[in-house]
Formats: sequence, structure tokens, C-alpha cells
Amino acid sequence: MNTERIVRTVAGFFVLISLALGAEASPLFVSKHFLWLTTFTGANLFQSGFTGLCPLVNILHRLGIKDSTGACCK
Repeated sequence: MNTERIVRTVAGFFVLISLALGAEASPLFVSKHFLWLTTFTGANLFQSGFTGLCPLVNILHRLGIKDSTGACCK
């Protein structure tokens, strides 16, 4: 896996799990405050689209995971 796929997977997981834990209609509901995780994830994706800065990508690079060589990266 490359960094782009990992970032998309982790962001999707955070959104789904925070919705499952924060939406009152969910059987996994814990607290509506879990919806803040959805807000943080969306805001981080939004700003990284403009600035190119993503904390998870920096962490993955330090762990030695390579970027994709496709045309859509960087």
C-alpha cells in the first residue's frame, strides 16, 4: 500500500466509526460528541487539499512507506 491509499482508508474509517458512535440512530451510539471526530477528519482533508500538508502522510513517510508513482500524486 502507498501513502495515498492509507490516508484514504484511515480517513474513511474515522468518518464511519465516528458516525456509528455519534449518531443517535446507530445501535453503537455512545455520545454525540464523537461527531467532532468526523468534523476534524473533514476539516483536515479539506485543508490538505489546498496546502498539501497532512500529518498522517508525514508519519507514514517516517515509517518508510512510499508515495504512489501515479500521475495523481504530488
